[in-house]
Amino acid sequence: MADALLFNPRTYDPAHFDPETRRLLRATVDWFEERGKRRLIEDYRTRAWLGDFLAFAAKEGLFATFLTPASAAADGESGKRWDTARIAALNEILGFYGLDYWYAWQVTILGLGPVWQSDNPAARARATELLTQGEVFAFGLSEKAHGADIYSTDMLLEPDGTGGFRATGSKYYIGNGNSAGLVSVFGRRTDVEGPDGYVFFAADSRHPAYHLVKNVVDSSKYVSEFRLEDYPVTPQDVLHTGRAAFDAALNTVNVGKFNLCTASIGICEHAMYEAVTHAQNRILYGRPVTAFPHVRRELTDAYVRLVGMKLFSDRAVDYFRTAGPDDRRYLLFNPMTKMKVTTEGEKVIDLMWDVIAAKGFEKDKYFAQAAVEIRGLPKLEGTVHVNLALILKFLRNHLLDPAAYEPVPTRLDAADDGFLFRQGAARGLGAVRFHDWRPAYDAYAHLPNVARFREQADALCEFVRTAAPDEEQSRDLDLLLAVGLLFALVVHGQLILEQAALTGLAEDVLDELFAVLVRDFSTHAIELHGKDSATEEQQRWALDAVRRPAVDAARSESVWQRVEALSGAYEMRP
Repeated sequence: MADALLFNPRTYDPAHFDPETRRLLRATVDWFEERGKRRLIEDYRTRAWLGDFLAFAAKEGLFATFLTPASAAADGESGKRWDTARIAALNEILGFYGLDYWYAWQVTILGLGPVWQSDNPAARARATELLTQGEVFAFGLSEKAHGADIYSTDMLLEPDGTGGFRATGSKYYIGNGNSAGLVSVFGRRTDVEGPDGYVFFAADSRHPAYHLVKNVVDSSKYVSEFRLEDYPVTPQDVLHTGRAAFDAALNTVNVGKFNLCTASIGICEHAMYEAVTHAQNRILYGRPVTAFPHVRRELTDAYVRLVGMKLFSDRAVDYFRTAGPDDRRYLLFNPMTKMKVTTEGEKVIDLMWDVIAAKGFEKDKYFAQAAVEIRGLPKLEGTVHVNLALILKFLRNHLLDPAAYEPVPTRLDAADDGFLFRQGAARGLGAVRFHDWRPAYDAYAHLPNVARFREQADALCEFVRTAAPDEEQSRDLDLLLAVGLLFALVVHGQLILEQAALTGLAEDVLDELFAVLVRDFSTHAIELHGKDSATEEQQRWALDAVRRPAVDAARSESVWQRVEALSGAYEMRP
């Protein structure tokens, strides 16, 4: 059943993981359920710091177990590994209960990225010990004046004459900056010009030369501004220098931004239980709200979009876990999870909010915070536009020039994903090759809406061959982003179909989902048609690519029954 895809704390049993992972995931769910919704919402409304959650995580060894790579674990600590599958599972749980909890975990992951990529044994040992003690971490990259433009960092390191530095400068929008035992800070030397002068170093938020300025957001998340004043950086604190520091920054973001998709999924799942339960039990003009056709359509669309988010993200995990020097397909699927899945999450919330209307503002409902927090995920770790531009780098190779790869299985095994900290130089994206996307569609060609979407995907290939933006248009980012949205839909559909085949997803749900994707493709094609710089040929192509989804009342009714069954399926204890 498709509704088994949705996380439900009442029935959750991650039996596909090893016993310790299963215990920790279940313990996390139980901790939140024991607190209850009233406390959860009150902490959110009062911007309470997450000390009690972090104390729980420390007691259970949650962060230490999930975020210590096998290479840094001590002998006998077989349960410690960097396992993207179980990290994704915890993202979903934390998103389900509140993005503030997820955020403290997420920025800890980012803070650890430069450390686990470093060859500095002292820094690695320090990070391992801090994790064991239950400390959190921070990633000191962005700055108030430059954002995440690491070419322009004003964190300056002046050599001290003894092999170390004195660091002075500020960082802005740094999560956990109020309490991190280790902050991975990016800066540049004052005596070396260009990329060779970059430095990543480890700082301690408790050091007297570390000055916490403020929390820049009105939230339980502590998104800090901090300043270093003549901070002593010893050789043991240096994580990376030169081009390696630059690569460590980008590769850390590659690891961290993948987490946004499953957090978005968790938010949508909790909100969906509330929304469907309310709509099903709300009587309007003598009928349940769900008796109205437009309400059923909106909730059904929200449901299948959420299913698609989960299918895509679960399949992307497999490509992350099988990545290596000769298989870097994850570099496309990663910005897809960040850009596409999180914006789908916004659509899911908006569809449900249109149904429940004023109920979505009530202070004793999770939905009120879900409607706010879902907006943040598309804007973290690079904007949607930045990630769309990145996705475009892979368009031609993915659509037109497939390569041979061994099939990638479902990866839920208890293995360490060590390659993520050996990604190497952050360049050469144009050389990345992909397996043929067509077989995933061929396997479901008998479904009417998959077949219609396949027509649109083939049309996009023809567009790339015959009507692609010329050199002048290639400088028009507004036009290119419209093309990127069309390409993203093809990739989104591909991984959804691959995961559907692996999990045996009900075909009525899949066809209903692709009816939504057909409409989305048509919408983006019309958007391209209206772009200022679109040529007549491109305009004709855009209109020719518009399709109407195949309508099937019995299919839609079948999927609606799955949505209706969510009413009362979960309610967090008071």
